Amino acid sequence: MKGGLDPEYFNRIINREQTDSVKYDGRQGIFGKSNVTPAWVADMDFAVPPAVTEALIARARHPIYGYTLFPDSLYDATIDWIQRRHGWTIARDWIVMCPGVVPSLNATVMAFTRPGDSVIIQPPVYFPFFSAVTQTDRKLIENPLKRNHDRYVIDFQHLEHCAKDAHLLLLCSPHNPVGRVWSPQELEQLLTIAERHNLIIFSDEIHADLIYPDNKHTVLATLNGSNKHVITAMTPSKTFNIPGLNLSALIIPDKTIRKAINDVFNSWHISASNPFSITAFETAYREGEEWLEALRIYLRDTRDCVAAYLNEHLTKIQLISSEGTYLLWLDCNAMNMNDTELKHFFVHEANVGMSPGILFGKEGSGFMRLNIGAPRQTVMQILKNIHQAYNRRT
Repeated sequence: MKGGLDPEYFNRIINREQTDSVKYDGRQGIFGKSNVTPAWVADMDFAVPPAVTEALIARARHPIYGYTLFPDSLYDATIDWIQRRHGWTIARDWIVMCPGVVPSLNATVMAFTRPGDSVIIQPPVYFPFFSAVTQTDRKLIENPLKRNHDRYVIDFQHLEHCAKDAHLLLLCSPHNPVGRVWSPQELEQLLTIAERHNLIIFSDEIHADLIYPDNKHTVLATLNGSNKHVITAMTPSKTFNIPGLNLSALIIPDKTIRKAINDVFNSWHISASNPFSITAFETAYREGEEWLEALRIYLRDTRDCVAAYLNEHLTKIQLISSEGTYLLWLDCNAMNMNDTELKHFFVHEANVGMSPGILFGKEGSGFMRLNIGAPRQTVMQILKNIHQAYNRRT
């Protein structure tokens, strides 16, 4: 990024209304009112790296937008990024380009289980993990995360029990919504259980680049004994704020597993090859690194500001320790409201639109998920609104 990134880049307020934004223009349908400050769906209010915008404009100048191949340069950019950022050397043949991670979840369930087979998830977790299982007539096995003070851990003893009857484990790493970045030791223990019970693991690592400084993401598939068991989902969509372009990559070293996934995608006749998504994907990985480093620091500082504000002004809300993602998990149980009352309070009294924790499973009851991927003044105003609304109650 020539000349470096302007320190005020992420402080800029950008009006997203009337752009058909789900986050903004979808507020009436989600919250029953159109003027809440949205802090829910997982996209950010930051402009993408300038190089991405410039590349999209250049591509748009060519006036034909026909069927498009995945170019060699796209695969090269993906391989280079994963090697540079995560120390994982992958082969081109391992990469399956696909139309987003949620379709990939469903494709994996369809490929490796039959109706009635069991699939493990670890709630509270991103809600498509539930539907990928239940809407395909598979049996859902829940291995809930355990709360350990202000962070969550995996209940390995219970996972061992669950794995006896399961075929597939859907792992969220880093975890949405609790913000854990799993340690190598935790991941190795998980792999040991998976190997013992012949489990395939779908590892959703789409937040892998959004790790706060002083934390480090470990790609599950880099650990010993993982290659035959693991399907890894990665994408620049969350990292560089381009999720609306719907392109992600599955990294699948095992040829048999890769063919099974491809067979499902081919049966759906869904193409992921869009000339604009390809352009943005490749450019972000090639030219977005400086932007990302600045973003990680900005998000860390915002997280710390949120923690400080809650500690001083909103002690009834506890911030669960967050190691990655721009999604904060807020324990609101001390406010002594049920989930319906919490939703009403935040939307209709504080005028804030967050994701209710109950969406992520019954373990999320009493929690809210706050998206801090916005200018810091917006995030702090959200907290002030909550503080003022709570004071009016007391």
